[in-house]
Amino acid sequence: MSKDLEVRQHNALTNARYEYSELQLDLLFFLISKLRKDQQDRVYELNIKDLSSLTGKKYNAAYLHKATADMGSRVFEVQTETRYRQLWMFQRVDYLLGQGIIEIKLTEDITPYLFDLKENFTSYELASALRLTSKYAKRIYQYCSQWKDQGESKKYDIQEFKMMLGLLDDKGKDKAIRMSDFRESVLDVAVKQINEHTELHISYKLEKRVRTYKNIVFTIKRQALAETIPFDLVTTVQDVPGVQQSHFDNAARILDELRITDPKHRATILASAAHVAEVNRYNHDLKTGKVKASRNPGGLLLVRLGLVAAKAPKPA
Repeated sequence: MSKDLEVRQHNALTNARYEYSELQLDLLFFLISKLRKDQQDRVYELNIKDLSSLTGKKYNAAYLHKATADMGSRVFEVQTETRYRQLWMFQRVDYLLGQGIIEIKLTEDITPYLFDLKENFTSYELASALRLTSKYAKRIYQYCSQWKDQGESKKYDIQEFKMMLGLLDDKGKDKAIRMSDFRESVLDVAVKQINEHTELHISYKLEKRVRTYKNIVFTIKRQALAETIPFDLVTTVQDVPGVQQSHFDNAARILDELRITDPKHRATILASAAHVAEVNRYNHDLKTGKVKASRNPGGLLLVRLGLVAAKAPKPA
């Protein structure tokens, strides 16, 4: 069964300055997906077999030990209008020997940034984040997810953006000092991976001031995913067993786009796990050209779901 596990994360943490490797970002995304508001002790178990099934990678214990040790020592730098804050994520990390389990206890101060979702959050899919292999693609995917409902990101100062990616340190040492290197090794790689492997399609524009590139802006559009990474971690809608929240929300959005407004039809579709799955499948087929329905795509969907009868062909 293919599932997309949604990850939600406070924007202050998304925009924090930190430098993680590809492995460390995967561990971070996997950890965030495990967070539950009703788990007050802030202790979470990461099953490495589950992570491996998501990414298709095998994990060496020594590399994992080093990865979490470095994550624990690195700081999240969070800038708000009133303060600059340094945060550490882990209070402790335990490896349960012979079980393939990492037990992580979060620090008390980091949890508000992970759980405060009421007003200011970023939503992105774990499967998409994990299938990206460039650490810069993973970070840029986070930033673009933050702006996907607006269609365009804010205007980032390029130097500040490099610092957010860990390419530029406080002493001015730049890992991609030439713009051509920045474009080819970071931006173009990230755009290609994000467009091929996630639900977002992005592009970027560099803006000059006099003769120097000053700002970068991303254009973000949603696109149909050709496939997802299969795994057994499921977040379901309480009233519809077997339906994941992100799939339910996406199906409701598709019904809006197709102008299916009849209350009875909508209630019937959204109350059925099979119907919700078919709506999402139909949307993908429609956007990839597998289904041709230029005149009435909403009507064709209702026919496929068996909610209305197909019109008989006109006699010759």
